[in-house]
Amino acid sequence: MEEMEDPTERLQEKLHEEAEEAKKEKWTLYVVLTTAIMAVLAAFSGWLGGHHANEALIAQMKSSDQWAYYQAKGIKSEITSVEGKLLSAVSHQPVPDDDQKKIERYASEQAEIKKTAEDLQKESEEHLDRHMILSRSVTIFQISITLAAISVLVKRKSLWLIGVILSLVGIAFLLIGVLK
Repeated sequence: MEEMEDPTERLQEKLHEEAEEAKKEKWTLYVVLTTAIMAVLAAFSGWLGGHHANEALIAQMKSSDQWAYYQAKGIKSEITSVEGKLLSAVSHQPVPDDDQKKIERYASEQAEIKKTAEDLQKESEEHLDRHMILSRSVTIFQISITLAAISVLVKRKSLWLIGVILSLVGIAFLLIGVLK
């Protein structure tokens, strides 16, 4: 007599095979977790980079305003000087003391305005530098996330590990951008 196959035995074998396969694929859980962390760090880097880009733009605009003010003071000084020279030439008297004091005051104000404009320009450049560093961080995190996703599709842990290593580089850029 022929033996009947036990359907539960076959089901148990299939479950056992699936359990073994799940153990082999457990690393995918780590991929998901690290990818989520990478995404959060990329978002944070992007937010900080955007902040520094805005601050660079604001400082640059303030610097431009100061340079315009500097030029206005120069024009006022030149007008006062020419006016004094013309008045002196017509009346054959020396340039009035008031005009000379105004010219000196304008020159002094110009020096202060120039210092402020240069400081704002430097501030703008520093914010732009930080923005660039943080942009690199975002790019590296995006590449890391892509490698992690591809690693699951092609079932290659090595790609995920490369992504993790790259994300450490992204963290380094993030820290440099924050601490600079």
